Formats: sequence, C-alpha cells, structure tokens
Amino acid sequence: MATKKATLQYIEPIGGRVLVLKDEPKRETKGGIALPEAAEIPTITGRIVTISQQVAHDEDVPLRQYDKILFHPKNAIPVDFEPDNQLFVVPVEDIVAVFRNDKPGKA
Repeated sequence: MATKKATLQYIEPIGGRVLVLKDEPKRETKGGIALPEAAEIPTITGRIVTISQQVAHDEDVPLRQYDKILFHPKNAIPVDFEPDNQLFVVPVEDIVAVFRNDKPGKA
C-alpha cells in the first residue's frame, strides 16, 4: 500500500517566535569587495512571514507581519520545505532591530 506524503501548507510559530524569510546573503560589500562564501556575518536580515499568537498580543514586542528585521542566527531553526529554503523560526529575543520608515510617534 502506497503512503501519501503530507505537504505542509502553513507554519504557525508557537510562543515568543516568528517565522522569517531570510534575505539573500550579500556577496559583495558596498565598496565592491567580494565576500568569500564561507564569510559568516553574525546578524542576518529578513522579513517576518508570520508571528505567533503570543507575539501578536504582546504590546511590549513591536513586531508585525512583513516587518524587515535584523536577527542573530544562533537560535534560528531552519524550516526545510525546499532545498533552497530561506525560512527560519526565530525567537523574539534574537531579533535585535526592526527597520522602520519613520520614527515611532511620528505621523
């Protein structure tokens, strides 16, 4: 009897975590210097795809879906959907910055 392989359609992070689509790694600096493949950058940027219910209801955590963030990859958990996957479940405490167009409180 053949078994049908289940496919995941949606991932919902649990607890104080968000699902992030990691940006492509930079291969060159702004000055034009090529970076080696093995060069490790301690922080990575990406876009939040989904936030957990806990994060959504936490007024002290100013994160929203589609925010561009800077995060430390140490505790990020890769989500294996496809071979070239760039999805990671990231704990909120590893997010070090959120990119905004305006300062908070400005209209």
